Order: sequence, then C-alpha cells, then structure tokens
Amino acid sequence: MILEDWNELRTAAAVARLGTVSAASAALGIHRATVARHVEALEARLGAKLFQRHARGFTPTELGRDLLRVANATEAQFGDLVRQAQGVGEAVAGEIVVICLDVLVPLAMGVTARFRQDHPQASIRLVVDDRILRLAYGEAHLALRIGPRPAEPDNFVLPAGALQVGLYAAPAYIERHGKPPPDLAGHAVVGIAPDGPRIPAMEWLDATVRPDAFALQTANIPAAYAAVRAGIGVGMHPVEEAEAARLLQVAPAQGDWAAPVWAVTHRDLHRSAKVQAVVRALKAALSA
Repeated sequence: MILEDWNELRTAAAVARLGTVSAASAALGIHRATVARHVEALEARLGAKLFQRHARGFTPTELGRDLLRVANATEAQFGDLVRQAQGVGEAVAGEIVVICLDVLVPLAMGVTARFRQDHPQASIRLVVDDRILRLAYGEAHLALRIGPRPAEPDNFVLPAGALQVGLYAAPAYIERHGKPPPDLAGHAVVGIAPDGPRIPAMEWLDATVRPDAFALQTANIPAAYAAVRAGIGVGMHPVEEAEAARLLQVAPAQGDWAAPVWAVTHRDLHRSAKVQAVVRALKAALSA
C-alpha cells in the first residue's frame, strides 16, 4: 500500500506529538474537522488504529508511536534537503535569514550594515522574535541569542560580545526626585515582569529593591528601556544607547550585569558562503 497523501501523515504526527485535535489544528493552521478527517482516513488506509481516544485527548497506540518516528525522520530528511539547498554555491546573493530578540536589534542592524557594504546583491531578512527558530530545519541561517551559551547539538556557537548595561535615570526624573542612592531606596524602579526574560542585571534589581518600588514591570525588555528614557523610574539600560539618549548614570555598572551574546549557526550551513559572509560582518561590527 502506498500512502498517497502526505498531509495525512503530517496531521497524524501532530496529533501524536500534541495529544489533542485542537492543539494539532492550531499548530498546523487547519480546521479541527480536517484534522479528524485526516486521522480517520489514514487509519482506514492502514487498517489499524493509531490512537486511543479518551476524554483528555488522543494517546498513540504502538502503531501511532511508530508513525511518529517515521514522520520525525521524514521531517529531518526534508530539513537536510532545505539546508543543502540554502548552502549550495559560493555566490553571496539572495536572502539570508537572521533571527534575534528585540533587545539585540541594534547589533543586528550593525551586522546588516556591514554585510550590505560588501554584498549589495544580497539581503537580510531579520526575524525579531523570542521564539527559537529551528536552525536544523532551515528556518534561519543564523540566530543571535543572549544569556547562557546555547547547547543544542549540531550547532556552531560563536561568542558575539556582551550586552553592556548600567543603571540609569532620565534627566527629567532626576529633576523631579533627585539622584537615587545605590540601593535605590525611596525611588521608583522599572523592572522586568516575572514572565519576562531573565538577564543578570534585571535579577540584580529584583534582589535589591522592594517589590512595591516597581513603578512599571514588563516582559518586554525594550519597553523597560523606553520607560527609563521616559522618566517613569530608574532602571537598567544599554550603555551605548543610554549615552546617546543623554541618560544619567545612577550607579557604576557591575561586571556580572553584562549578558553574553552568541551567534548560532547549524553545522550544515556554517561553512556556506552566505553564513560565512554574515559571520565576517558580525565580527567587523563587534570590532567597531
């Protein structure tokens, strides 16, 4: 028997991974009825059940687990094909996909500017997202990440400097409230919400100030920086941008406030002309 519709296999694999029709529907962007129809059609083709249905959702049978293994292997093989296609040839042209957190956009802009100087026939598609795109499946050529060194297998990880931050306040805030003491006692503070990313400088704030001292907390780090510039409170801010915005330093930066930045590429693309060109632009931007 030949499976004529690969969509059925893909849909059943999503149900096996996620456990419910609704979750598979959301992940695949198709209607729940289509998910159910694909599963039923595939079971009919195979002449056996792939799932045990129950009130909480779907549990794969032994055959269902076998199907998931086949689907994962197939997806990985297609990912290999995509990566090989993206790495073909030595010409640096076309589109290069770079993903980064919003807080690393200034670094990405510096890399893009350097890259375009040397390769005006190529373009950068910058994806600004806190998701980790799967480099192994060709979703991006290079990722800029911040925090602990990424440990995913099959990836090359290159140091890309560190995000230097300090404790700052806007001139308007200082005019209204005076310069804060090092422990910020009696002053309004801008911080990161508990569901936001944890970087060393923000954790120092959490450990130093009282919870009721926060005038604003947000899960978005650039929004926290904007709040400091707007004079809402005292808070962390990248050093270079703080100087450009004429913010006033409240306390000297501590060595452990800097957050390491990493450039990550997949091993199958790392030596491609495109990725090497972006890496050279990254190194030039860092040296500048």
